[in-house]
Amino acid sequence: MCALDVVEAQSGDRVVNGRVLIAPGGRHMRLKRSGAQYVVEVFDGPLMNHHRPSIDVLFKSVAQHAGRNAIGVVMTGMGDDGARGLRVMRDAGAFTAAQDEASSVVYGMPREALKHGGAQDVVSLGDLPDWLMRSAQAPLRQLA
Repeated sequence: MCALDVVEAQSGDRVVNGRVLIAPGGRHMRLKRSGAQYVVEVFDGPLMNHHRPSIDVLFKSVAQHAGRNAIGVVMTGMGDDGARGLRVMRDAGAFTAAQDEASSVVYGMPREALKHGGAQDVVSLGDLPDWLMRSAQAPLRQLA
């Protein structure tokens, strides 16, 4: 239903333009570097923030391996998974945002991302595509 290739990730999958990798249910996913390429590793592990997969696991690995070459967004949802990882990404120089309250169905996760200082921008769902494009085209933008 979209122009992107959306697949359930498997260990060793390369991160490439036009492909969306989704963590399989019940398994964590993290980013790794393989030479000049990024790949994902899918693995079993303990629950993090009561979740598996946990977005904090992914975001912290993105911060470590991609740093300022990354973009992170926490969108509508319950709880605080992703809030601390988004802060680690921001501290590593990534572009970060949280969905605004008005366009969120459940504002828990975005609120926590803001509370922990992980989101440098607050973006409505309708404005998210433009924000992503601007962020992707401005990799050397200074953090606010």
